[in-house]
Parts: sequence; C-alpha cells; structure tokens
Amino acid sequence: MRRFKQLSRADRLKLEALLKAGHGKQEIADQIGVHVSTIYREIKRGTYTHTNSDLTEEERYSPDIAEDKYQQNLRDKGPDLKIGKDHRLAEYIETKIAEDGYSPGAVLGEIKAKGLEFETEISKPTLYSYIDKGIFLTITNKELPVKGRRKKKNKKVRRQARANAGTSIEKRPEDIDTREEFGHWEMDTVVGKRGESKHSLLVLTERKTRNELIYLLYEHTTEQVCKRLDQLEAEWGERFGQVFKTITVDNGSEFADWEGMQQSAADESEKRVTVFYCHPYCSFERGSNENQNRLVRRKIPKGENFDDRTEDDIQRVEDWINDYPREMFGWKTSGELFQKELARLA
Repeated sequence: MRRFKQLSRADRLKLEALLKAGHGKQEIADQIGVHVSTIYREIKRGTYTHTNSDLTEEERYSPDIAEDKYQQNLRDKGPDLKIGKDHRLAEYIETKIAEDGYSPGAVLGEIKAKGLEFETEISKPTLYSYIDKGIFLTITNKELPVKGRRKKKNKKVRRQARANAGTSIEKRPEDIDTREEFGHWEMDTVVGKRGESKHSLLVLTERKTRNELIYLLYEHTTEQVCKRLDQLEAEWGERFGQVFKTITVDNGSEFADWEGMQQSAADESEKRVTVFYCHPYCSFERGSNENQNRLVRRKIPKGENFDDRTEDDIQRVEDWINDYPREMFGWKTSGELFQKELARLA
C-alpha cells in the first residue's frame, strides 16, 4: 500500500541523518513511512553543492532548503492556489503522474471512484493549469500523455481484396459492434526495434471491458500466434468458448493461419473461436486495440528492443493497463469490469 503524506520538519531532519549514515532510498522510505518516490523527490528538492575546506565540492541534502523550496513553489504561483495548503493531495498527484504514468484525468477519476478524501477538490482543467504553470516540482507537460487527442472519423475507403482466406469483418454480426455482449476480442501485435528486435508482443483487447491480455512472442510468426492461443485455450479450459467468442484481426502475416487460430488444440475436430479479418489499411475497425496499444507504448516506448524484456516485464505492463482508471467507465478499471463479467459466467 502506498503512503502519501507531506514530510514534516522532523521527517526531513531524519532523512538528512539517514543519508549521512549511508542508508539507501528504500530503507529511508520505510523508516519514515512514505513511498520511495517521495524520498527521491525530496532529495532532489533539497540538494545543494557544498564546498569543502580543500575546495572540493560535493552534493548534500538540506532539510531547510527543501522546505523553503516546497513552500515557495506553492506561494509564488498565486494567493488563491487551492492546492497550496493540501500537501497530501499534491504528493498523491505527483506520485501518480510521475511514478505511475497516470494522466491528470485518471488521477482525479481514481480519487473519485475510490472515495479518497483530501482537504481540497480540484477539477481537471485546474490540474492541467497547475501543471502548465509549473506548480509541481517533478511534473511538467513532458510527463503527460498526449493531451486532447481528437477522435478520428471513420472515413469511407475503397475495399481492397484481402490476402487471407478467412472470414471478412463484413460477415461479423452487427450486434458485436454495440459492445453490449462480453467475449468479443480484437488482436494485434506490437513490434520492437526494426532490424534488431526478434521478439514482439501479442495484444488481445476485450471489446466490452477493454481488458487487455499481452503475451511475448519469441518470433513474429503465425506459428507463435497459434501457439499462444493454444496456451490460452489450455489456461481457460472449458470456459474458453464463453470468454473468447470471436477475435478480430488485421491482415498481418502473423495472422495468416486462420484455420490454426480457430481450430481447438484440445480437439482438432472442434472450432474454438471465430476469427474475423479487417479490410486492409482500416485499423479503425480494431479501434479498441489501437487505443490500447497507445497505453502499451507509454510503458514500452516505440523503438525499444523487446529481446531485453521478460515475461514478468510484460505482465507488469498488462496489470498497469487493466488497473488504470477509465473515464468511459466512470473511472472504474477494465480489470474490475472483466472480473464482474467472469463472475456472471460462473
């Protein structure tokens, strides 16, 4: 459980003493009772260059400098600053954005959804204004996701012949478009650094809840995709057909084996799922997938070599996405909604 509080004078003096004694950041955080990110920010806030008697220089932490900077930073932005006296809220916001990669809206949405209580309430425009003005020590616009992304209109395009012989999205039941029924998925891959990364990511998004499943592919091939689906079928067992009713994919070569993706590994005479193919160059037909991939990129930047990533790394990214508060769901998380849908199947 994370702990959010504004450091007191006594906390700062204790921090200074522990640093001088050579204690690590995590140990100091545990002793003071705060998250380690608070310690890192506090040290940055109070660091100054000290000149020794032999004229050598070294960086030291001063509790007085740290306190003065924090108070001045809040005061000099205006006398009516609502967050100025609510240090606990400021600390919470800084940690969620700087440490966890939340957007301002997601932070405020989570506070509301979880019923967290602070001395002050601020709106999303006000929070963006504070960030623009430099109110927070460790948050700038550079740390924020892309702001105000406009939703693109689905343009009419000329349908081109598909390369795959699987079922076209044109034959997908129209009621799937409403997202009212659970169990319809979109599937895509995210590739690493071109020419260097052999590994890629297989990303599945449940259309109703936006719950995400992410798997590491050790080769960017249709064989690896089918193997992962086989593993998924084995994990879910008899419930697989209830949870995975349809999967919509693009025309990438890794999805060329429509028969292998649809055929049950447990019983080759059975069909485990129906796979639909989008039209070429129509990524908007997998809109959920495309939006989710932007969240993936916030944790795994474009151009990164996936060969350096482990299964545990990918699991942490998946957990972060599914635990992220969603405005479209009243700031509930996809993970919460997914679990509710599973409970209905029991």
